Amino acid sequence: MMQEMIDWIEDHLFEDFSLESLGHRMGYSPYYCSFKFHQMTGITIKRYKSLRKMYLASMELKETDQKTIDLALKYGYLSQEAFTRAFKGTFGLSPSAFRKNPQPLQTYVKIKMNRREDAFSMDISQQLKIDALQNKIQDQFDQDILNILNGQMMYEEFYNHQLMGKSDYVPFNEAMCSNDTTDTIFSDEFKQLRASGHQVPLQKYEEITLTPLKPMFENKYKCIVLWFGDDMFCQINLLTVLAYLEQVGYDGKVYFHMVNEMNYEVEETEIWLEGYRNIYQQVMIRHQLPEANHQLY
Repeated sequence: MMQEMIDWIEDHLFEDFSLESLGHRMGYSPYYCSFKFHQMTGITIKRYKSLRKMYLASMELKETDQKTIDLALKYGYLSQEAFTRAFKGTFGLSPSAFRKNPQPLQTYVKIKMNRREDAFSMDISQQLKIDALQNKIQDQFDQDILNILNGQMMYEEFYNHQLMGKSDYVPFNEAMCSNDTTDTIFSDEFKQLRASGHQVPLQKYEEITLTPLKPMFENKYKCIVLWFGDDMFCQINLLTVLAYLEQVGYDGKVYFHMVNEMNYEVEETEIWLEGYRNIYQQVMIRHQLPEANHQLY
């Protein structure tokens, strides 16, 4: 997904760009695309585009005789002065100085995602810690456990490392921080509103978000383990899942495993399903701060 997103951005470096168009191409909300890009690369999409265009401009300064003003206009600057300021701010010298004396610059080449070398890689010590947490829970509940992971990327990482053993696990492919929602989670109204907000057909929304969650809807588990990060994006998703479990009267054990998605450090906390529907209604429906000082973990 990330590489496909990067390829699309590269193909549209010199066109009018919108997160809505990117989200439509990827099948996710614009907010989700923006969040995941920043999470995995460390910079915003806007910054990535700016650095890439500046790098390509530097190559043309070095290899062609095009006028600086022509390059400025080609790469989206309204004047030669604006281009010069941006170039100097990026590389520490002016375009004219670089052209007279080309020298090695900080390169901003197209990102290539490599699962063995990029931020997806999981430290073996963290893998062993996750294994230990899983073994502890499986000792209590045998295999009658559902693990819910925040998003497809975490799901695939856990799948590739076979961290769940024989337990069931599913991804929560939503971005609840953006767009409106409804009081009754996963109702027909909820699905219609969320699909509309993400600008995808209802069938596509159900395929991405609801189909993977069928085990949660259809099976009765003794224990549910929630694997979510500590940032706001993940916490709002977590709140939605907790509110849903409270909504349906789930009476099994619930554990929250807070995961650092960059290095997969993890902390475990047991959760009691009480008050989360009220928080969901206050925050997600009425857009208010919670009335009670209720901690998610």
